[in-house]
Amino acid sequence: MAGDAWPKIAVTGATGRLGGRVARLLAARGVAQRLAVRSPQRAPALGGAVAVRCAYDQPEQVTAALEGVDTVLMVSGSETPDRVEQHKTFIDATAAAGVRRLVYISFFGASPDATFTLARDHWATEEHLRASGLRTVVLRDNFYLDFLPELVEADGVIRGPAGHGRVAAVAQDDIAEAAAAILADPDGHDGATYSLTGPEAITLDEAALIIARRTGRSVTFHDQTVDEAYASRAGQAPDWQLDAWVSTYTAIANGELDGVTDDIPRLTGHRARSLDDLLAAQR
Repeated sequence: MAGDAWPKIAVTGATGRLGGRVARLLAARGVAQRLAVRSPQRAPALGGAVAVRCAYDQPEQVTAALEGVDTVLMVSGSETPDRVEQHKTFIDATAAAGVRRLVYISFFGASPDATFTLARDHWATEEHLRASGLRTVVLRDNFYLDFLPELVEADGVIRGPAGHGRVAAVAQDDIAEAAAAILADPDGHDGATYSLTGPEAITLDEAALIIARRTGRSVTFHDQTVDEAYASRAGQAPDWQLDAWVSTYTAIANGELDGVTDDIPRLTGHRARSLDDLLAAQR
């Protein structure tokens, strides 16, 4: 399936929100690409794009899909208990395919002892990537700005143990633009780790006020205790997923999602979108 005529850039996760955005941006630039996805029939139909079957936990599939590729965008896999093992399998198979460079979508402040449990998965993936021999570019995204309005429950309340902590949430469109810019012209980025944030760090009280103003709804933030957070979500998901949900908020409370960088402006050439910008564009 590989050959000189085949695209040298591969994008994973193109059937999802972030990977799909990146793929569309590359297509708009006229960049040929392989869409390495679990279900090729669900891949977007884009000029210059070829969909190939590629599941992270199927190494032979990965190697076949990526043969002849120079640069891969790796969007982190679905949240599952074995996600890190799937990531490692994909990275090893990517290296075996002869790929030179992997651009990985990681998480802001990824570390082995991060409060947000899934940030620990990203750290483990980064460590494996660094030992792979591949050239690497790491994009550590803060929480998705697009996700903040989805935290509002049916009664107009955001509930979670975030306290007065601040989150420098970043728009998916900005992440995608940054990733597409790197993929289209990767020279000078090898070995870099970028921390992608919005233009401001806000509390969930402030987020509620912005959402209320832009939507016309009554929106407030209720600061739960950790025990209340677990009790209110009990029975809705496995324990590991409950830990991830609750630590979404406690990471904010602990100040681990605070801190604004200029990486989005430097990579995209424009100011990062704020929550107000995002909601204004949706009206």
